[in-house]
Amino acid sequence: MSFEEFQNRTRLFVVGALDPDEMAEFENARHEFGEEAEAFIAECYSLSEAFALSLKPARASDQIKARLMEMVKNRQAH
Repeated sequence: MSFEEFQNRTRLFVVGALDPDEMAEFENARHEFGEEAEAFIAECYSLSEAFALSLKPARASDQIKARLMEMVKNRQAH
């Protein structure tokens, strides 16, 4: 596996999208590329976390809020 292919697979690895066969090949390449591989994996994790933190939460609909409040009231009643 070339380092470029490793980089592509790393992106899939970070989001948990490698199947078992791909994972075995990825781990072999990870070992082969050593520190350079670990640095790239760390960079991908950092980018993934930064992306996740940049997302704004979706507004909950009034219907969902009402159902949640009803569940809380029912729980407190028991």
